[in-house]
Amino acid sequence: MTADLHTRYMDALGAWEKHAADCGTCTTTEPGCPDGTPLWKRLTRLQDAYLTHLRTKGAP
Repeated sequence: MTADLHTRYMDALGAWEKHAADCGTCTTTEPGCPDGTPLWKRLTRLQDAYLTHLRTKGAP
């Protein structure tokens, strides 16, 4: 589960970074277009899930 969650998180980050770099409206820290919003939401949802997992796991 953890590896899968991390992989999905990293894939979402890559997709967001690629979109933000090519989009004239979105920035690296927030969406600004209809195509970027779902990518940003997915990234933030997976980031929250992964960080929650790390906190509950007791990672250093």
